[in-house]
Amino acid sequence: MSERDERALDWLAIIGQLGDFARVRMLRLLEMEELGVGELARIVQLPQSTVSRHLKALHDHGWLVKRAAGTASLYRVLSDAMDSDQRQLWETTRTRLGNQPTIADDETRLREVIASRRTDTRAFFGRVGGDWQELRHELFGTGFGAEAMLGLLNPNWVVADLGCGTGDAAERLAPVVGKVIAVDREPAMLNACRKRLKAFGNVTVMEGDVTDLPLADSSLDAAILMLVLHHAPDPPGVIREIARTLRPGGCLLVIDMVAHDRDVYRYTMGHEHLGFSDRDVESWLPGSGFDSFNYNRLRPRAESKGPGLFSASLWKSAD
Repeated sequence: MSERDERALDWLAIIGQLGDFARVRMLRLLEMEELGVGELARIVQLPQSTVSRHLKALHDHGWLVKRAAGTASLYRVLSDAMDSDQRQLWETTRTRLGNQPTIADDETRLREVIASRRTDTRAFFGRVGGDWQELRHELFGTGFGAEAMLGLLNPNWVVADLGCGTGDAAERLAPVVGKVIAVDREPAMLNACRKRLKAFGNVTVMEGDVTDLPLADSSLDAAILMLVLHHAPDPPGVIREIARTLRPGGCLLVIDMVAHDRDVYRYTMGHEHLGFSDRDVESWLPGSGFDSFNYNRLRPRAESKGPGLFSASLWKSAD
């Protein structure tokens, strides 16, 4: 075999080392932060054994540097440690794939892992004068804050949980607003919802579709559309129909997936849309009855396996 042929095979071997998108994701993260195997597994949402296997291969071929920290191993990408061919290939790959939705989700989870690491460090090294945050969690748990903030809602409001499913949102709303209307098109969901909410006297459960709601014009103060819109063939049409039911100054809260690339969801779960960006939400406003919106990407839990979520508040003019 000639020297030129050997060089060609070496180049193909280098390319093959980045043939798995999971490895590209890991390298992208490890270029930004030194991480342990467990932290990396939480971010890319893969088993630790799979992550360890990829890390070993990348380390063996010079893509990563590793250092020991007690009993743990920490990994990092140092481009200066790569040879010129590797560095050229990595820079090209990073540029080509850096705008993938999965990469954005990884970076969001990375920030969550780093934030939890700082919390763990404070707990490990002790608390000066007592740690109120830790004490509060020990006394009251961690989930009361979001529920307590529901008290900001007007207690006289009529709020609709549209596409209510088994009534998760309706159950949280019922104790703090005047009336809740739970709407869904599936009889099985409605039966489960009625059983779940039978203790509340201010909840009405109705059969109906979000494209043609069984609600009068301007009969609602607010509405919630949680993980429903990605199933709708015509999201702008749904938005217009909901606006019809809201009083002037009313608000629609949409909670759904951010734009992502998990095309398999179309076939396994019947999704019509692969999430929505802030530009998608903005495009729904003209002619809808809403004149302003606010889009916020929600903080994901590191253990979550689905795409990231957003909340968007759409406001109807008070005039």
